[in-house]
Amino acid sequence: MTLDLISESPSWEGLEPRQDLKPALDRAVANLLSRQLPDGSWMGELESNAAITAEYLLMCRFLGVANPRREASALRYLRHEQRPDGSFGIAPEVAGDISITAEVFVAMRAIGVGLDDPGVAAAREFVARHGGVRATRVFTRIWLALGGLWPWHELPVVPPEWVLIPGNRIGSIYDLASWARATTVPLAILRSLETVFSLDQPAPGELPAGPPVPAAGTLTWKSVDRLVRIYGKLPKVGLRRLALAEAERWILEHQEEDGSWAGIQPPWVYGLMALVARGHRLSDPPVRRGLDALESFGIDDEHGFRLQACVSPVWDTALALWALLDAGLPPEHEAVRRAVDWLLAREVKKPGDWAVHLPDVAPGGWPFEFYNDQYPDTDDTAVVLCALAAAGHRRGDRTPAGEAMERALRWLVAMQGSDGGYAAFDADNNRHWVERLPISDFGEVLDPPSPDVTAHVVEAFTRCGGRDLALAKWRAVSWLRGAEEGEGAYFGRWGVNYVYGGAAVATALATLGEYADRERLLRLGRWVREHQHQDGGFGESVLSYHSPEHIGRGAATPSQTAWALLALESALHLGSDAQLAGGAAAAADWLVASQEPDGGWTDHLFTGTGFPRAFYLRYQMYATVFPVMALARLVYPGRALAAED
Repeated sequence: MTLDLISESPSWEGLEPRQDLKPALDRAVANLLSRQLPDGSWMGELESNAAITAEYLLMCRFLGVANPRREASALRYLRHEQRPDGSFGIAPEVAGDISITAEVFVAMRAIGVGLDDPGVAAAREFVARHGGVRATRVFTRIWLALGGLWPWHELPVVPPEWVLIPGNRIGSIYDLASWARATTVPLAILRSLETVFSLDQPAPGELPAGPPVPAAGTLTWKSVDRLVRIYGKLPKVGLRRLALAEAERWILEHQEEDGSWAGIQPPWVYGLMALVARGHRLSDPPVRRGLDALESFGIDDEHGFRLQACVSPVWDTALALWALLDAGLPPEHEAVRRAVDWLLAREVKKPGDWAVHLPDVAPGGWPFEFYNDQYPDTDDTAVVLCALAAAGHRRGDRTPAGEAMERALRWLVAMQGSDGGYAAFDADNNRHWVERLPISDFGEVLDPPSPDVTAHVVEAFTRCGGRDLALAKWRAVSWLRGAEEGEGAYFGRWGVNYVYGGAAVATALATLGEYADRERLLRLGRWVREHQHQDGGFGESVLSYHSPEHIGRGAATPSQTAWALLALESALHLGSDAQLAGGAAAAADWLVASQEPDGGWTDHLFTGTGFPRAFYLRYQMYATVFPVMALARLVYPGRALAAED
């Protein structure tokens, strides 16, 4: 049935219950319940790109901890990921990436694959055709330098003295976003020591260097780089020795309880190599714990071994819990109780890096991963709060849940930016000078506020209630209202892209229930409707971050169709509109038609965002969690919008 036929029908005005969807919803609920882990959590694979596994293989070779069976399994995965032109990429729709391809080439050679191997030869040819090693990103050339395959002197200097600048001063390491900061500190050690972990193969020069390219950075930064190089050639005494020791101490202090660093791969692998470069043995507890914990990020199955860049148990659990409650699961259900208990055990109870700028604020909130006390984030905290509220818990109750909610809300208020918006990990992380650093070519190095995160916080404040939240909430709402682009479009920072941002904003404004937002919501709904496929599905390619003509366009996926449906449902809560109602019906029918026999759905494209234009993710859980949530709000309209305010 086409959208034109559906939209002409007058029978679907407003959000009327659709009991015909209940069988599909029940199958999806059963699927989600079957995927709950014994400890009460949910966690799906977080797929990224082949560079993460290639770097893992190289790190193991550098440190002398390679496992031949693991390498053989990883090679099977890498071969599966290689494209016909020899390249490897950041997402299926994006052209092959020279940096990832170069890293995979080196990793395959390092584990013993011959230079005449067809996959190796094709990767080498791709790199040669696209400019050679000099055309790769700085971080790729750092990996080559660590293996003795590229001269350190051709790479930007990262002075360890950076860590000596007080955190509350302009120019400190804390001007970088949390993920960039955690990566840069160990990198400063490796770069300053010009660390080399010799490899048996490949030999230097196997990858063509390519023609010279202009050095990155402005004239000012080139001058700074030259001065730092001269300083670095002085005897390693005094300030340099102090800086290296302080950088080492910083790394050790930032290691998490489970042995990880920041819960993500880059600072983890750099941290391990930096400690070894500073003289730590593999048997030393920090290194041993780090190596052991890294194994928990690995997946080894019929597709081969690959390392996840991160894991998402708190995020997945909160979303799954919220979706099941929307779908009618009672708060006293055993699955709900176990999920709530698991989330409460993951609460962050000690200060992290955010406290450098907010030293008088008590800790609270939740991270994305199992352990990441240094970097809880506002987005996870907001969604956990919404899920706990949906489970019937109330802030301030003299219960573990009520007290955790109270702490989290106080922390969220303190984390608000001066403009009213919310970033993920830090408030007012907006010192743009770091974007001009020569090493800042790997992705985002700042953490600005975004519509999706701010919307989630607004919804959490509304659902949890309380006059003490009013000022922070309305400042965030004001920021959110000003974030609209064009007619009804909202950027998505952590999900692809405007359909994700729009869904977050729409549900927040609908929960808020302000009549003043009626026209804004209708504009948002119309934007969704205008970009809907004829069959009712919705898709937006990661290319929408690269070029405006792809905004709102792409192959339909279950997660994005569900986000679009959530936006349409929310728009209809403040007023009836036949066109939007028809779009919602079509999206729901598309989800039912694409449901798999086991009751779930599968996204075959990436719909999660790490760094726009640089790093994308496929959350395995998204394809089922969000359709459950969206269909539930058609079967039980109004239930999901219940709020304290």
